[in-house]
Amino acid sequence: MVEAFFSTTQMDFEFAHRHSLSQSQSHPFMLLSGPPSCGKTSLLFQFAYNVALEAEEDRKVVFICHRSRIESAPPFLSQGIQPSSDIFKRIQMKYVEDDEGIKKYFAAFHLHDTFPLSVVVDDFGDFFYERKCQERYGNPRGRDLAMVRILALCHNAVVSSNDKGHCKVLISDTHHGDSPRLLFLYKRWVPSIFTIKGDGNGSFLLKSNSSMGSDNTEKMKIAKYSLVLQRLLLEGIVEDEETDNHAVVSASVEQLIPAK
Repeated sequence: MVEAFFSTTQMDFEFAHRHSLSQSQSHPFMLLSGPPSCGKTSLLFQFAYNVALEAEEDRKVVFICHRSRIESAPPFLSQGIQPSSDIFKRIQMKYVEDDEGIKKYFAAFHLHDTFPLSVVVDDFGDFFYERKCQERYGNPRGRDLAMVRILALCHNAVVSSNDKGHCKVLISDTHHGDSPRLLFLYKRWVPSIFTIKGDGNGSFLLKSNSSMGSDNTEKMKIAKYSLVLQRLLLEGIVEDEETDNHAVVSASVEQLIPAK
């Protein structure tokens, strides 16, 4: 559900509790895809924070990313979340340079004594360098082949780990247009796909493009958010059927911003 990417302090307790129950039943492999500069890293970091908030002391969230990129463009936090929070001690940053780093991590995933509660991979597609992948596989579509193999490895690792302990994998990718460029690759391994698009007025719309769970009694929701004054701000959440004309109803300021 889209609520997983925002601070629970911006939603009432009952709503957040229902959300956490539905999240526990969702598929363990997810993709977040959106255009450049739409705050994907911030959404991933908020997701990691939310998971870490409920984590037991011996379980952490692993955040995989390019070190130089996240240091040059750090994620924005939601209002009320302080960088000094002890919750961040439960988020383990892992820096890798290319797809080989991701491959090595998930290839040894089964060796963990305690599995992480979640693994987040920022800008997944950017770890696959076109020329290097073509040379490795001797194929002009080497990058696609490399991505398929790593997606299969990630999928198998997290599914196997869930026999011993609950774990989720969330990856992000950048697309230009209405959907991920390599959607045909992702759909094979990632049943839960969230996409982002601009609303034309400086805000963004986040929605799920897949059905979670065996029944469809719960309607899809869409979240409207913005990046304001280096903060991730949730503006409102409505049911998907209302979004054809972008009629997203904003919540009140009192609901969105916790008291200091």
